[in-house]
Amino acid sequence: MKKVLVTGAGGSIGINVIKYLLSEGKYEITALDLRNKNSQKRLKKYRRRINLIYGDMNDSVLMDALVKDHDYIIHLAGVMPPIADMKHNISEMIDYKGTENMIKAMNMYNPNAYLLYASSTTIYGDIKTANVNTKPNLTPLDYYSETKLKIEKMIQNKVKNYAIIRLPLILTNPKTGAFMYNVKLNSVVEAITDNDAGYLFVNALNHIEKLNRKIWNGTGGEMTTDTYRNILANVLKIYGLSFSYLLTALFVDKNFYTHTYEDSNELEKILEFRSDSISSYYMRLKRQVKGRKIAKLLAKPISSFLTRKNRGRITKALKKPFSIFHKRKEK
Repeated sequence: MKKVLVTGAGGSIGINVIKYLLSEGKYEITALDLRNKNSQKRLKKYRRRINLIYGDMNDSVLMDALVKDHDYIIHLAGVMPPIADMKHNISEMIDYKGTENMIKAMNMYNPNAYLLYASSTTIYGDIKTANVNTKPNLTPLDYYSETKLKIEKMIQNKVKNYAIIRLPLILTNPKTGAFMYNVKLNSVVEAITDNDAGYLFVNALNHIEKLNRKIWNGTGGEMTTDTYRNILANVLKIYGLSFSYLLTALFVDKNFYTHTYEDSNELEKILEFRSDSISSYYMRLKRQVKGRKIAKLLAKPISSFLTRKNRGRITKALKKPFSIFHKRKEK
């Protein structure tokens, strides 16, 4: 039986990776995460079916012990925005150094292990469309993207077998995952749900030769594409106001960049990982969110404002052709 190590296993994607690995029934699974109330709560129900380790990737002794005994490593661990962008050294110390420890252990004890790394499409910067050959365009204070790109280069230079999957905005439950609020309202977003992202990484283990030593965009396609304004309005309506939203709105630059992708379907052709749409995400979120009446009440004015902005823009767009017609008629 092949052995899989999942880092960041308590996150929204990690939980789905665990779920799909177990459904495959052919892997021995080790889940690694930091010990905190959230990760313990999410991973508790799996503790009898997996090897559950709480620890820090900066612990080189721990990484040596874990890496030498696994065939595959699905590396999801990392600090997410807005925390990642608040101090330059946070991502460097946690994400980069932790990954460096893991790679050192791989090269010393298990050079044939296969690494699947979750990177980010934010490295393309403030442009509308992108593909894996688009030159990275980092902006000042975007420490999250800067660290992701540095890790990608380290993997390419030092790891024998790997695939790098760049993920866009993740549609997840804000209570259990890092939902990104630092996005420009009028940006067009081709996102992916945490459910589809989880299956993507698991099914990738069945196609390692096709994916090997390449970078891919792992996105949700047309069914998960909308403006961020629409997505935010719906999430606030369903989930309500949160501290993360307020923190980001008040103190964090809108530097989580979103795009549509010219090579959006390349990975889907191989892995067939898409089963979700934005509508199915909203329905699932409604089932998951219980209570939060005050939070929803507080969010209602913001959600209504965002919706009114949309309605006004749509009405204006619809009227425009007729206004042109009337002007021509007057002439």
